[in-house]
Amino acid sequence: MDAALGLAVVAVVLLAHRFGPAHSLDVEDLVTAVLAVLLITARRRWTLPVFGGITVASAAFNLHAALAGPLLAASVIGTYTVASRTSRRIAVAAGTVTVVTVYVAVVIGAGRSWTDPLNATIVAWGVAAAAVGDAVRSRRAQLRVSEERARQAEHGREEEALRRVVEERLRIARDLHDVVAHHIAVINVQVGVAVHLLREQPDQAEQALTHVRQSARTVLAELGTVLAVLRSTSPDGFDETAPPPGLSRLPHLLESFTAAGLHVERRHDGEPRPLPSAMDLAAYRIIQEALTNAHKHGSTATARLLLAYSPQGLAIEVVNASGATRAPVSGTGHGLIGLRERVSSIGGTVRAGPDPGGTFTVDAHLPFPKDTA
Repeated sequence: MDAALGLAVVAVVLLAHRFGPAHSLDVEDLVTAVLAVLLITARRRWTLPVFGGITVASAAFNLHAALAGPLLAASVIGTYTVASRTSRRIAVAAGTVTVVTVYVAVVIGAGRSWTDPLNATIVAWGVAAAAVGDAVRSRRAQLRVSEERARQAEHGREEEALRRVVEERLRIARDLHDVVAHHIAVINVQVGVAVHLLREQPDQAEQALTHVRQSARTVLAELGTVLAVLRSTSPDGFDETAPPPGLSRLPHLLESFTAAGLHVERRHDGEPRPLPSAMDLAAYRIIQEALTNAHKHGSTATARLLLAYSPQGLAIEVVNASGATRAPVSGTGHGLIGLRERVSSIGGTVRAGPDPGGTFTVDAHLPFPKDTA
């Protein structure tokens, strides 16, 4: 490309000599023209030095030869290169230098008048070269900015997808603990009952083992669902069509505890109403975790559950006799920690601890969203 431009400049010089005023190019003119052509081929590597060399060569040629600016093409190319590869301030300076040097050299070398209308072409070409070069530079800068924004947006989407995957994994871990802890507790109790009754009351032992089998199947099903989620390539990681557990499944949950030997006295206050999905899931998990703890650590086989609806929200209270007289049972405590995180995420509060009367209470308050309260 640069070599072709150099040949074009040579052609302009020869045509100007052929059809211009009678004059034979001497050695100095030829050397100056060749120098300008060679400089053009290096314009991308050394932009400003090449521009300076072309300007000097063009001025020298125009001062020595009687031709009126045949190297103007070289000066225009140099000016365009500077404007397209540097800054607007330098582009304006380059255009000014080109116009002034070529204008003065042509007037002095060709003997023109300072007000000759033909001199306007020098000004026009110099200004046009600087303007077009600056426009090209601005366009390239805009393209680079657009490409960088697109790259950052793509990177942001990837980070958002990864963040959602991590959040989903954490949600799965909490839900897995809630579900598995409950059913493992049921299995533990039922196995103990079966061992105790195996010889004297085989029918009841068989019934207990049946509950063990059902709970084990439930645990396996939950684990299978979790593994399917973890292996999913979708950023969401779960089936949007599968509804999360909520208070609609509360009767089934209470039946599983009853089968495991924990009798739950259930009571409602206020008028029940549909709950938002996050609130519904939190309510279900609170009851599940509280009853699981009551079953594992309580000193009696009875627990009380209260669901109190109000215009402000839902209050949940689970009370059972404290197991303080029994040997301490080791555990991670992840269930209650997970409950606090889940409840806090929807603006609620939860308290769990022993009461002076020898009971253990889990008390949670879940507020309705402002737009549904």
